[in-house]
Amino acid sequence: MEHPIVITYLLLAVTVLVSVKAFADSDFKRSLLFNAHDIVHYKKWYRCFTHGFIHGDYTHLAFNMFGLYVFGIGLEKHFLIEYGYRGYFLYTILYAAGILFATLPALTKHKDNPGYNSLGASGAISAVIFAYILVFPNAQLGLILIPGLVLPAYIFGPLYIVAEYFMAKRGGTGIAHDAHIAGAVFGIVFLILVDYNYILNFINAFTS
Repeated sequence: MEHPIVITYLLLAVTVLVSVKAFADSDFKRSLLFNAHDIVHYKKWYRCFTHGFIHGDYTHLAFNMFGLYVFGIGLEKHFLIEYGYRGYFLYTILYAAGILFATLPALTKHKDNPGYNSLGASGAISAVIFAYILVFPNAQLGLILIPGLVLPAYIFGPLYIVAEYFMAKRGGTGIAHDAHIAGAVFGIVFLILVDYNYILNFINAFTS
């Protein structure tokens, strides 16, 4: 029995609806932002999760939802084929925990900085992308910023991590690169915990 794609479409719908609501209501948006100072000192722990459903503008939203759609559909389908109904649970945990795990670097670094805010689903989507890369290491992935350039996933993944690391060190981009890296690491670790053969297949693709 083939199980339908559900979670990715649900995440897309909820994220778009909540983000559009936040575009029109600044108080609503402010109440959901990731702010490490408020989270640590005022115990607003829910913000570690809610920030993943709001975005800075329509471009930010569209970029993240495109990534979720492209990688999420394939990954959810794989989970459903391999694990049946349990696939829904695994995919949901990957996404939800990816949001939370991606906040850890900023939570430590900015806990005493009330002026630091962040938002967006990028951390969770990085977790989805890197889980996808482990599942499909030979998939051909294109770079949006360089049309026509396509790389195998096992090359794309390491290059992505290196690029994010150097951009994080340089700073000044206004993008939470540390969240992208943390999300990617979580996606990798999660897949290894589900089945260590995923990392063996990735290594084999990388070295062969």
